[in-house]
Amino acid sequence: MYQTIGEYLEYLELEKGLSQNTLDAYRRDLESFSDALNIDDINSVDRIMINSYVRTLRETKYAPTSIIRKVASLRGFFKWASSVGILEKNPAATLEQPKVPQRLPKVVSVKEIEDMLHNNLTPLQHVIMELLYSCGLRVSELVNLKLNDIDLASKYVRCFGKGSKERIIPIGETAKNTVKEYLPQRELLIRKYNLDTKRLLILENGRLITRQDVYTFIHEQGKKIHKNISPHTLRHSFATHLLENGADLRIVQELLGHSDVSTTQLYTHISKKRLKEVYFSINS
Repeated sequence: MYQTIGEYLEYLELEKGLSQNTLDAYRRDLESFSDALNIDDINSVDRIMINSYVRTLRETKYAPTSIIRKVASLRGFFKWASSVGILEKNPAATLEQPKVPQRLPKVVSVKEIEDMLHNNLTPLQHVIMELLYSCGLRVSELVNLKLNDIDLASKYVRCFGKGSKERIIPIGETAKNTVKEYLPQRELLIRKYNLDTKRLLILENGRLITRQDVYTFIHEQGKKIHKNISPHTLRHSFATHLLENGADLRIVQELLGHSDVSTTQLYTHISKKRLKEVYFSINS
């Protein structure tokens, strides 16, 4: 079973170009399934076993989104295994994908963004905030930015999103100046620690910044405005504020790197919700 999982992951990497984070998630999901049912031979798996596994997930109080992801992993795996002849019959062919509970993502207001930006940030911290919010980057895209991914003269950022898909995002004057102010500090760190890296973001101790570093920093900033936020909150806020100010949905889709516009449409619901809140706060 593990060997077949390995072959499937190799297929996803080479043929589908999925990111390492996505491949790791698939591996965890599939190996958990195999371990839970003690599966040695993939051909021994039937629909009853899969149903039993999904039922166990629900009984052990897994979050609905986690169950949805695990079911999607199983459906994709068994579909591939049957298509390449490893399985005669796909045991997950009629397995229904659970519906995603639609939850509106958290956002912060423009004033709250401004409050966080005026919290005596270091040049590096300022760059993190600006690129997450004004460019709507994912945290993985941010930490992997290279020096030549930002063109200050042409005012754009190039990043590589899910599936290593490249996209170009305009960078505003404020964010551009923030990056410009940070670059001399970066150069000092390169010299001080004799670093050989093209990565843009470097901590003061000479270590390359990680996803966890960014999460911790943003969480601390959220405390200052009395909110529990993550880097993705700033991405959500970026999209919401654009739509609230008249941006076209398709443009926002391109800026976020969404492959399906239905994902971006979720932000229109946030805008409507906030519109109602403002209306009733004025007319109450």
